[in-house]
Amino acid sequence: MTGDVPNHLRDFFERSHIALALASAEGDNPLLLVNGPFRALTGYDDADVIGRNCRMLQGNAPNEEPRARIHAFLDKEAEKSVRTPLVNFRKDGSPFVNLLFMSKLRALGGGVRYVFASQFDISRSQPELLADYDETLGRTLRTLTPVLAESGIVLEGSLMTIANTAATVAQAKLTLSDLDATSFG
Repeated sequence: MTGDVPNHLRDFFERSHIALALASAEGDNPLLLVNGPFRALTGYDDADVIGRNCRMLQGNAPNEEPRARIHAFLDKEAEKSVRTPLVNFRKDGSPFVNLLFMSKLRALGGGVRYVFASQFDISRSQPELLADYDETLGRTLRTLTPVLAESGIVLEGSLMTIANTAATVAQAKLTLSDLDATSFG
């Protein structure tokens, strides 16, 4: 299933220090590629997730508002990127609040080819870790741009999505308090 992902994009993912996933823009957006930090964060290996939609990580968590944001991003041409906290579950069943960033990767011919995503556990992180993640994600996106250009692909969205950290952290704290008060079983 990962056969259509260019080798240089695969190499970029494996060198990244942050959790990354790449999904097809077709059908139910099956995952095509995840990297080591994604596997470490979620506990899932490639065989568990490749070919499946990433929503499997949500388990039975309601995530109503984040799901609405994700659906709007996927369904609306004008939505270039999205960033939202949502409850996810590791393979061992333990919950965490995932700060999800998604962007569309568009072929120069115009069609969306892939959906790029980055994940970060903000459940228990200190503010300086989130700031470091934001900086690393920004660097990753800037570095990814020329890698994609080799395959005639353009990264949509902008770093402005990342810039709204304070509001995102406040929302994540509310999500975390809800997570602490709720039992998922």
